[in-house]
Parts: sequence; C-alpha cells; structure tokens
Amino acid sequence: MIPSQRTGGVVSDWSGTLLEWEAELVALKRRIGEAFKRAEVRETAGSFVDGLLSGAERKTGWLMAEQAGFDRPYRMQSLLGPGQWSADALRDIVRSYAFEALGDADGVLVVDETGFVKKGEHSAGVARQYSGAAGRIENSQVGVFVAYASRYGQALIDRRLYLPEVWANDEERRAKAHVPQDIAFATKVEMARELIASARRRRALPFCPRRRAVWRRLQIAAHAGARRQPYVLAVRSNQTLRMITDEGFVQTDPKTIAETLPASAWTMLAAGEGTEGLRLYDWARYPLPWTVDEGFERWVLTRRNRKDPSECAYYFVFARQGVGLAELAGAAGLRWTIEECFERAKSDLGLDHCEARSWHGWHRHMTLVMAAAAFLAKLAADLRRLSSSKANERSPSQEAAA
Repeated sequence: MIPSQRTGGVVSDWSGTLLEWEAELVALKRRIGEAFKRAEVRETAGSFVDGLLSGAERKTGWLMAEQAGFDRPYRMQSLLGPGQWSADALRDIVRSYAFEALGDADGVLVVDETGFVKKGEHSAGVARQYSGAAGRIENSQVGVFVAYASRYGQALIDRRLYLPEVWANDEERRAKAHVPQDIAFATKVEMARELIASARRRRALPFCPRRRAVWRRLQIAAHAGARRQPYVLAVRSNQTLRMITDEGFVQTDPKTIAETLPASAWTMLAAGEGTEGLRLYDWARYPLPWTVDEGFERWVLTRRNRKDPSECAYYFVFARQGVGLAELAGAAGLRWTIEECFERAKSDLGLDHCEARSWHGWHRHMTLVMAAAAFLAKLAADLRRLSSSKANERSPSQEAAA
C-alpha cells in the first residue's frame, strides 16, 4: 500500500506524518490476523482496513473492492456476513493494541452513544429513536461505545449495538437479522456498565489509584461509586439535588448552586486543547455533604464560558480526597475525546457507512473501523512521544551566529 496514493489527507490529519506508515500497517494486519483462521479471510480483512484508510469518499463494498483490485465486492461483503470469525475476538485485539499505544497512568475511560441514520426497517436494531448524531428522533441505529483517552491520544476500544424493546421482543425480526438468542433487551446504561466491566476484567487498563472514568449517565455513576471508582459525570443544569445542611433540608440543582458562588470561587483553567489552542474556561466546585467512603469526596463541578457566562456545563464528581480543581477540569474536558473519536471515525474511516444488516455485520464493521482508527491513533502517539523525547536543537542561523 502506497500512503500518498491511497490515503489522501487522512494520515496527515491524524498524525501529521507518514512516520513508519507501511511497517506499522503490516504490524497491525499481522496482529488482527490472529482473529481470522483462514488465510483468505485474513487477506480480505487487511484489504478492508486498507479501504477504510483510503481516500474513498464512501467505504462501500464496491469501492473498497476496487481499491483492493478485486473484480467484485463479494469478498468485502462476505467479510461482514456469515463468515466464521468473532468480532469480539477482534475487539479484544484492538483494545489491547490501543492500550499499548496510548497507555498512561492517568488514562481514562469515556463512555457515550452515537447514532447511525438508516433507511428501511431491516437492519438490526433500527427504529424511530433519538440519535445524538442527528440531534433529533430519526430512523436509526444507536451504538454504545467506550473510548480510552490519555495524554497520547484517544481511541475507541469497545462497542455494542442497542437493541430496542420492539426488536428484542420480535422473534421474526431477530431471526432475520441474526440477533443471537442470548442477547436480551438492555438499557444503554446497563450496556455501558457491562462494557466498562469488560474493560476492567480484560485488564485493558493498569491498576492505578488515580484512574478515572468520564461517563454520561447518573445510574452508572451510582454503580461506580459503590465500586469506589472515581468519575466525572456530565449532568443537566436542573438535576435535582437533596441534602442536609446546617440550615436543614435543602433541595437545589447545579445551576442554582453555581449562581450563588462568589467570584473568588472561580478559577480559569484549561479543559484540554482544541483546534485553536487551549480551551480556557472558568471553573468552580461545591462540596456535596453526602456520606461517602473514607478517603473519597463528592463535588458539583461547573464549567463557565468566559465570553458568555450564561453558558455553563455541570458535572457530578466522585474523587479521592485531595484531588485538585485543575485535575477535575482536565478529566471533565476528556469527555470530548470520544466525540472526536466519533467525528473522525465517521468522516475519515466510514464508521457510519456500514452496509450489513445483521447483528454480526454491524459489530464486525465497527470493530474493523476501530482497528483502523487505533492504527492512526498509534501513529499520532508515536509522533508525540518522539517529539517530547527530542532535545531542543539550535537552528542553523543560531549556530552560525555563535
């Protein structure tokens, strides 16, 4: 594969370089090849990844077959079809690969859902439901994803298709879409819990007392707190809060708390880097007088736009005692990492171009895209490590002047 001919601007967009492109890609294909028993299927999977990384506008079976030099799209399409290989086995490989590339003591898990607008009603899990990607109710599929994020970058490491009740209870539709018998209806919250537990069981993360998770759902937070897992959780401005204070019983919400904080409570901090540099906001936190395990504390954290103070975001925090405001702001900012994963995987790699209608086909497509995305994340991470390890060099003009 020749990067300049097959990838367009994708590589430079993700990593800024063609550093070790071919060698790294060969290594990735060898790694993921362990999930495929037959040589022909391994070759097709490698060609599928090449197609995802190519400059093709649509990652369809026909276009990727042309990229690979195949006469017909059958091999690409059958890769997502009834072939005998496990998308979960491939997922395990991709997850390990991503962690090895991005692993860091301060890494976090980020959980979110994204939607895939669809036509028709035959694709597994498709229904009239809210799609965050579209911002409205659409005929769509919804997947719950987990990303791993660290100072070196971020990558999707797990995924699961949401199966609405109308699908879960319809044996005929399940059979046509090859939904396994052991897949029952589960809320997105329950799915997220299982995905997080899976990551922990598989030891996708090292043990570290400072490890955090950035999550979206309140019920998940309660589950995490019970397991002494620190978290930063995005919540609504009007989320009900009940507490006992020196003044007695109080019912309030994050917005009301933020409005009563004095000017001295606010500190300007960065919430990570954006396309135009550091994302600077005003941050404040308020302690919650709730019972917690020894060594932990709870807070309401508020992020305020410096140009428009009426624009705020709110978070519940469960953290170890002594964690500073700057670290909490940084953790809250990492929530955007999974949104960036979605955006780039859709725009560059065809995450939303899945043609398969079956349950297995959806998971196979998503996992192969995750493999391609993890490969690009590794290139970027290697470049960051290389840049940070180089000693400062004097420019030729400086040396001449000396």
